[in-house]
Amino acid sequence: MSSMFIGIILILGTGVAVLLVFVVKSFLAPKKIAGIRKLIETGKYNAAIKQTKLLITRNPRDAEARYLLGRAYLADGKPELALMEFKAVNATALFSKTIPEPEFRKTIAGLYIKYNQPEEALKEYLLLIKLEPFQADHYYNAATLFEQRENSDQALQLYRKAVETNPKHASAHAALAFLLFRNNQMTDAKQEIAMALKLDPKNTKAYYYQGKLLRESHDYANALVSFEKALRDPDLKQKSLIERGCCYLEANSIEKSILEFDRAIKASSDDASNDTLHARYFLASCYEKNRDIDQAITQWELIFAKKRSFRDVGEKLSQYQELRSNDFMKEYLTASKEDFFTICKAVTGSGLELAVREIRETKFGCALIAVENDAEKWRNVRKQPRLILFYRDPNLIEDAFIRTLQEDMKKQSIIRGIVITSSGFTRAALEFAESRPIELIGKEKLEQMLSTANVFGKK
Repeated sequence: MSSMFIGIILILGTGVAVLLVFVVKSFLAPKKIAGIRKLIETGKYNAAIKQTKLLITRNPRDAEARYLLGRAYLADGKPELALMEFKAVNATALFSKTIPEPEFRKTIAGLYIKYNQPEEALKEYLLLIKLEPFQADHYYNAATLFEQRENSDQALQLYRKAVETNPKHASAHAALAFLLFRNNQMTDAKQEIAMALKLDPKNTKAYYYQGKLLRESHDYANALVSFEKALRDPDLKQKSLIERGCCYLEANSIEKSILEFDRAIKASSDDASNDTLHARYFLASCYEKNRDIDQAITQWELIFAKKRSFRDVGEKLSQYQELRSNDFMKEYLTASKEDFFTICKAVTGSGLELAVREIRETKFGCALIAVENDAEKWRNVRKQPRLILFYRDPNLIEDAFIRTLQEDMKKQSIIRGIVITSSGFTRAALEFAESRPIELIGKEKLEQMLSTANVFGKK
């Protein structure tokens, strides 16, 4: 037998062996996949996870195995791991009967929302609209995400499409009602919310949006009732508690709002979610209004640890940074009404060399009428009163505030005014005061005046 003939036989034998291995694998792989599906269906998630991992080790591009692994993780209460696998499947974009695209996209969209990735979720719902244009839920979910992005025009259009696709979609009617209300279309808004509750008197989303509509109308009593009904829905519980807290906050019932925001935080399953961060932010605002700055700082720090760019939390922490090292400023910002009056009188006496004639509380601090206190120097001269405003609100003072002060001075026949603040002034406010008999004293000078006023001794 020639060596060439032997070589040909060897080559053919190797080819047959490779083909045999491929045929065996092709025959066994579907059986393994079917077995894994059965394990998931029967609740044997650990075994399913183990077997799918083995398949992926042999072939990392096995989309079906990754899809099943994601399903097993999801069923086993491990949604974060499920999302990682579904992302890998999504990257291939190869769908079939074994990986049904609509079901897959609904699942991954829900996971994106759960882990605060609204942009990715929106992409999935827009793809679902193309895949299943007859499903009202897809329009509704996409509209909700557009509304969160403050794209109300797009949201309104999609909510309308949702109720057009399914006129019995109560939640879409309710959401549409709220946006119509925001657009000042009162009659249509009332009709939509009425339709939502007529279709489903137990629809918690309808009650939630009804509550938002009533809150916007400043009908806080009825808004609280609607949000209370929405609390029955676990998915809306935290949002509804936040809304109830905002109702109390806007009605200036600070203690009740603190209770609601605290409940909202305790109802959270994710400390980094936007809802939880908003609950903490509003809670900090309540503490700030109550002059409990230490508690407010605690909430801002918890927010900052999760998301540094959240609203103006970084500015708040920077603004109140001196509280940790400056006892005088801390006392100024946190003192009770009586103690605050004492501090302001001390600063007026030692820092401005004026004698206080009267003092009253204002929503931003207090207002004093004071005159020169040098009796010998001004014995034969009528003392000119000054209107002094002590301001301890965290916001910068706008020019509108100074304009209002000037009008008040005219009404009281007072020529000179002084504004003292722990924050600062906008450029427009500084420019307005330049040519007027109003002196503006900012944070740095206030700190100096507090340190030399012997405030604690006078208290």
